[in-house]
Amino acid sequence: MKNLYKNILYVLALGITFASCENYLDDVPKGSKTPTTLADFEAFIRDEYGNQVVNVEQAISLMNDRFQTAANLAYYRLTNANYMWDENADRIDLNQADETTYYRTYAGISTFNLIIENALTTTEAKEADKRILWAQAKMLRAMSYFTLTNFYADTYTTANASKLSVPLITSADINAPSKQVTIKEMYDFILKDVNEAIPYLPKVSQTALHPNLGAGYAFYSRVYLQMNNYTEALKYADMALAENNKLFDWVAYYNANKTVIDLPNSYTTTPSPMGYNYVENYTFRHGSSYSLGRELSIPVERAQRFEAGDLKYKSRWKIRTVGADTYYYSTMSGMYNFGGITTVEVYLIKAECLARENKISEALTILNTIRKTRILPASYADISTTDKTTALNAIFNTKRNELILTLIPFADARRLNAEGTYPFSLSKVVGGVTYNLSSTSHMWTMPFPQGATQNPGNGTITQNVAK
Repeated sequence: MKNLYKNILYVLALGITFASCENYLDDVPKGSKTPTTLADFEAFIRDEYGNQVVNVEQAISLMNDRFQTAANLAYYRLTNANYMWDENADRIDLNQADETTYYRTYAGISTFNLIIENALTTTEAKEADKRILWAQAKMLRAMSYFTLTNFYADTYTTANASKLSVPLITSADINAPSKQVTIKEMYDFILKDVNEAIPYLPKVSQTALHPNLGAGYAFYSRVYLQMNNYTEALKYADMALAENNKLFDWVAYYNANKTVIDLPNSYTTTPSPMGYNYVENYTFRHGSSYSLGRELSIPVERAQRFEAGDLKYKSRWKIRTVGADTYYYSTMSGMYNFGGITTVEVYLIKAECLARENKISEALTILNTIRKTRILPASYADISTTDKTTALNAIFNTKRNELILTLIPFADARRLNAEGTYPFSLSKVVGGVTYNLSSTSHMWTMPFPQGATQNPGNGTITQNVAK
């Protein structure tokens, strides 16, 4: 899925942005084609390594979901502060680099703005096809803003609603003004984009990179869950699952590949089933390790939090020691849908919503349905309880494991910590010293990079954290 057309990148304003269509068409690079047809603009969505990457590196480091070598921690001071939960570190001062999360996400937003501005007036296309591309760009823009606001701003609550979120830009013009809107205003904007897109999303899209109707409903469910609106989250989870309710059989995958997977001291890879054709996909987007061909390694302490007999985990990582570092190394190669949306996330949203309504039995039926496709039969037993807290914690733990290396465990932890009823904290021992990340730590909100605050373009940016 190579991009068919290359944009000019302008490293200005809020980072990397595309020039406005008007200015861009006035100055086309030699050998490049002026975008006028729907196919020209549709090609931007196929630019998967530019516009379809959801990099949340610092979030997965804070969660300790990614293993960091001693060398990395010594060199990357911001990563060290997050990974070691150093609450005294001035992360604003340390975040001097052009952070990928910020700049690449805004570059994608500018591309989606370009499509939204031009798709309905393009040539050589039917009106219905124009509307589909316009709607898909709206979906991808909304998903991108969800990432930014759940990274650089406090999580959504009634108390936090009037706090500042991230800059909102709705034009691809290089001189477009920006406004750092409130958290409520950003969520209203995200919901509006999805609401306008859904009537035109196809049930089946042309590639996994193009959001379909199921993706629209699934993302709606994700957003409403983050807003603690369990009624709407459940409603759209059901609608998404009506479009796609498939679960991948990891027990069958393990059985087909166990000769390689179980070979001692061997790191020969097996093919990733989590690529473009993964049956659980609603829409595919790359994550932080998109260019490696392997998943990121995970710490030993993190590996211990997977359920006994979890074959999805066992099929993906194996313990390895290199020098002074011991960690779980990826034994799978290929592509991974770490930035899109899958059915397992929606099933677990539904399970949480049901449990919160005290429909414990129904919630656990969903949870156990997922687990049966993951857990070694000899290790499997239904989770059974009538206690709401026990059921919810089982759902939360499964979701953290299922969606490891994505934004969602970080976003969920922030949501639960803000709620206060089911707080999430972390603890580890390194070199005989105990380190803790409390549920109330300021570190759950990431600082804007200095390049953004010092060069805010046609707007202003206020830091959302003190350090």
